[in-house]
Amino acid sequence: MGTQADDMTATAPTKNLQAKAQEAYAQQSRRAVEDQLIVDHLPLVRHIVQKVVGNLGRRPDADDLVSAGTVGLVRAARAYDPSRHTEFKTYAYIRVRGAVIDELRSRSFSSPSIRRQIRAIREAHRQHLTDTGQPPTDQELADRAGLSLQAYYHTVEEARRQHFLSIHGLSEDQPTLANLLPADTTSPDTETAKRELLRRLTQAIQELPERDRKVVLLYYERDLTMKEVAAVLDVTESRVSQMHASALFRLSMKLRDES
Repeated sequence: MGTQADDMTATAPTKNLQAKAQEAYAQQSRRAVEDQLIVDHLPLVRHIVQKVVGNLGRRPDADDLVSAGTVGLVRAARAYDPSRHTEFKTYAYIRVRGAVIDELRSRSFSSPSIRRQIRAIREAHRQHLTDTGQPPTDQELADRAGLSLQAYYHTVEEARRQHFLSIHGLSEDQPTLANLLPADTTSPDTETAKRELLRRLTQAIQELPERDRKVVLLYYERDLTMKEVAAVLDVTESRVSQMHASALFRLSMKLRDES
């Protein structure tokens, strides 16, 4: 006849097996939940890619960006901790968008010739202001920098694209004037400093050529799309894109010079 000790010894492996079985079941259940989160939020990946690409002006390979965003979504689902009371969509949005931006950064670089042209345009801008006291037109900037007008627009678009990729907190769903602060200015530590930087930005916008100013205000203040801005100004969408890039480059130079 078995003793109580024998009974306890016999039941111990059974309890261990039950614990392992419950743990395995819990892991399977969690994985099923994670997989469902991934499936449910796949449309979010394409939405984010479309928004990010729309801000770049140029059109990189969207399929590669969707792949990178999907990897970000999978990692978000695996790392998600519902006990932190953050909605998964909010958490995933940050992780997916970060993955897409990282993919863009990994293939983004400025050639030495583009960097030289950017420096030439900045110097031309300063020299024109010194000589005339007036902001230069795009053609005057291009002439002083020794560039064709088309090369000038290409250069400032490259500068704008690099500026976009360096802004970690840019809200692509609703552009704001705060998004225009140049990436190479020192991050303000106080609300007072932030307000002062925005005040300078607002002043710099007022000093833009009239049409560039309209593009900035319509796009960032009125929240119009590039297509809608083009309709308001009665120009092509590609022309609006050129004006937008030129305006942002001018603002960046203005705030950088004052920093």
